[in-house]
Amino acid sequence: MNRLHLDVPSLTRSLIGFDKLFHEAERRVATTNYPPHNILKINENEYEIEFAVAGFTQAELEVQFDKGQLTVSGKHTEQRQVEYLHQGLAYRSFVKSIGLTEYLEVIGADLKNGILRVKLERKVPEALKPKLIEIK
Repeated sequence: MNRLHLDVPSLTRSLIGFDKLFHEAERRVATTNYPPHNILKINENEYEIEFAVAGFTQAELEVQFDKGQLTVSGKHTEQRQVEYLHQGLAYRSFVKSIGLTEYLEVIGADLKNGILRVKLERKVPEALKPKLIEIK
């Protein structure tokens, strides 16, 4: 299993004032892995997060974006009254939060074949983009 490990001491020597950011990122990596998810980079400004949400209906899922925080939650409304001989699928409610970088916005979400896809796009304001200055 690949785990992200941030070498905080060496990074904070080069990026003064970012130590809280790195500690927060390291804390978030240690959170729950349910539901399993993939993070895809489509191109330089577009990303997609796929959540495996088999067994959830569209009405039982919620995607929320607020102040740079993406929160995906699922709450089962149907209670199964059966005896399992083997239960390999987790039918449990969840809340998963992922912090997003500045200017990254949620532009949509769709559910297909048990995969919830959340589409993200980086929208940097024109005033902050590099400009080519004409030399006269």
